[in-house]
Formats: sequence, structure tokens, C-alpha cells
Amino acid sequence: MEGKLIFISGGARSGKSSFAERHAISLAKLEKKALYYLATSKVTDGEMHERMKRHQHDRDGSDYPWRTIESSTNLWKVANKLQPNSIVLLDCLTVWLTNEMFRDGLMDDVWMDEIKQKELIDKMMKSVAAILGHVDTLLIVSNEVLNENVYDRSLVQCYSKLLGELHQKLVEQADTAYLVEAGIPLLMKGEQLCVES
Repeated sequence: MEGKLIFISGGARSGKSSFAERHAISLAKLEKKALYYLATSKVTDGEMHERMKRHQHDRDGSDYPWRTIESSTNLWKVANKLQPNSIVLLDCLTVWLTNEMFRDGLMDDVWMDEIKQKELIDKMMKSVAAILGHVDTLLIVSNEVLNENVYDRSLVQCYSKLLGELHQKLVEQADTAYLVEAGIPLLMKGEQLCVES
């Protein structure tokens, strides 16, 4: 079994996470499925703590029950914790990529190696495949990050490159892809799978 993949991206504070949560709830209700929130964030400062609290409060106030699983790296390990045929919202890819890049004190110069970059993308895509092999629908939220200085050989450029490659691979595999701008979801690929609640 391979689940459906929905990819949702947008700029900072674009409304992408709120849209993804509403969309996940509507799918879970429509199909009467278990609903999971796969949180990749770690509390790093007061602002992050407040944002996480706000999102948790929003989910707790939902009229459909969420089950939250926190995992910042190696998301393939989560697949067996998910009820088969469930709806899973992974929020977010950009934080997950950051966590993978800086796990275990890995140094910046490691990521200048193209082989290491490929290994990381392969590892993350295998995690996505492991989850998709276990669930009905996986929604992945990500940020649009722009860094247009093609001569920049910094870690920021490397991160932008890796994120761009992940976006391309995920959208290619996705059944549906949205770009959220100013709170408005724009369908970029596929068909609307359900009506928002």
C-alpha cells in the first residue's frame, strides 16, 4: 500500500500550516481516519515555544482528535507508531532538514560534499516512503526559501539547494501540491481531494 502525498508550501507566516491542519482534519473526517501531527520542531527559544503552544492549542480546540508525535530526525522510525490508513500532517520539512543537517554536532563543511548532500536527500526521501507505506495520506508542509546568489558557496546556499531538491522530488511524487500565499491556497498540481471544514 502506498498512501497519497499532499505537499503544501508557502512563505513565512503565509497561512500554510493553518491550511494544512484544516485540510488534514477534513480528510480525516471524510474518511473517518485517525489523525496525526508529526512535529519536527524543537524548542529553541521563547518565540518557538509560543508558536508551538499556539499550534497545539489550535489542534486541541479542533472538533476532531489529533495524536501528536514529536520526532526531529530519522522520521522513518515513526512509521510503525502510526495507525495504518491514518492521515498524517508532517510540519515541517524545513525544520526537519535543519535538524538532520546539524544532528550529532555535524560541522558545516560536511555539507559542501555533494555525496553527503545526496545521502541526506536519499535518507529523507526513504523516511517519506516509509511513512507513505503505512498511512492513507501524508501532508507535508514546507517553507519557500529563496537564495538567488548562485556564487554563494555558504551553508545558506547549500541549505537552499538541498531544500529545493527535496521540494522537486516531493512535488514530482505528490498527488496534490499547493502553494499558500497570504492565506490563500493555490492548487499547483493534482485535484482538490476534499472540501475544507
